[in-house]
Amino acid sequence: MNRLNHHAYKILCAEVHHCTGDSSVNQVEREIVLNRLKKLRSQPGAPASLAELREAIVDVLPQFSEKELKKAAKANQPPGLLSKMAWTGAILGSMAGFVWLVNLPYPMIRRPVARTAPLLILPSYIQMDHSYRQTIRNVEQADQLINNATSAADFGLGEEKVKLAQNHLDQLPVWFLGYEPKFYCSLFNCSWKFTFDEFERARTNVARMEAKVFQEKNAQIELEKAETVLNQAKQQYQQAATPTDKQNAIAQWRSAIDQLEQIPSATLAGQTAKTKFLAYQRDFQQVVGFAADNQRTGYLIGAAQEFAFAAAKAAQNPPHTVAEWQQIQKLWQQAIARLEKVPLDDQGYLEAQKLLATYQTNLGIIQTRSSAEAESIQALDEAQRQIQRLLANTPTDAAIDRNLTLSQLQGIINQLNKVQSGTTSYPKAQELLLSAQNKLKQVQP
Repeated sequence: MNRLNHHAYKILCAEVHHCTGDSSVNQVEREIVLNRLKKLRSQPGAPASLAELREAIVDVLPQFSEKELKKAAKANQPPGLLSKMAWTGAILGSMAGFVWLVNLPYPMIRRPVARTAPLLILPSYIQMDHSYRQTIRNVEQADQLINNATSAADFGLGEEKVKLAQNHLDQLPVWFLGYEPKFYCSLFNCSWKFTFDEFERARTNVARMEAKVFQEKNAQIELEKAETVLNQAKQQYQQAATPTDKQNAIAQWRSAIDQLEQIPSATLAGQTAKTKFLAYQRDFQQVVGFAADNQRTGYLIGAAQEFAFAAAKAAQNPPHTVAEWQQIQKLWQQAIARLEKVPLDDQGYLEAQKLLATYQTNLGIIQTRSSAEAESIQALDEAQRQIQRLLANTPTDAAIDRNLTLSQLQGIINQLNKVQSGTTSYPKAQELLLSAQNKLKQVQP
């Protein structure tokens, strides 16, 4: 008989589909739960209890209906339960009911009976001895399986052993620890060494292993989710028909790889994820890396062209001031800086180098225009200062010192000729140059 029958499986599957939507995360959660239910359905053994069904579902789907869980657990029970209950009731109504009464786990009942009629509580001794031995056995096995696990199956079996150990611990009454059942031991040659300290250590070990199993299960769920999303993203990337679809698949692929890296390394699932991470990362680089690098190069070239367009637009309709030429230089430098980031082994390197040669030439032209603007301003300023000195020192009778005046006028003309065309100073310089030349003609003999 399998642990989950067909009727109960159908009830649970219907509620799983009801609790999950169509998003990729919901699909992953649904797939994980259905796989667990299929595993229970294929396993032979005792029917899964309500607690086991809840444990298989609620950690992934906390919104799962408790009502449906109980309905499925009830449907999963084998027939004949009512007859067993009736049989138990009949026993309680018989003389054996008295034996059951004196074997209740209460010190005020057992101890007086143990002193006067120890044979009556022989079932209690047998049960305690069994629970003691099973506790020790299952704690040791669980410790070996969980703390030295080599696979997820070890944790699964270790979890079962922890539950068994906990159940047997719960069946050992604390008051009985250290109490020696002499009558039972005289019959079965037992030796009781299970002290209260050992009992506490066993409970501590069980609690610690339960916590470790809980952490491992959570890590295993995260590993399963990440791998499912990764495989789906890889398939979507290979089937993508548009660049947008490819980018969405790449984003999900990267996210799944990042999730693998975040799984706690102290868990077995984390160690498995760490091993798989390198393989998944290498696979991602081989499949997507080339496209991603080309995309990055495209972004760099596109950004450089935007800066170049802004620089060319700003340089229109000269002349410009020195500050304006300097701003245009910065735009060309920004464009060049982005092109220089394109790596040598990239497919777009040759295109980037062609643009780089053009942009550096344009930058040199702008730097020359900026220098010409600055030099022309300086030349015009110097010419204007010389004109001011000439006007201040020219005698009333120019004939007295004609040679000095002629020399000063020629110096002004030479200075104005230094002002280059295409600069903001050029129109003013031409006006002053014409005036100085006319004045020179008047002074010459």
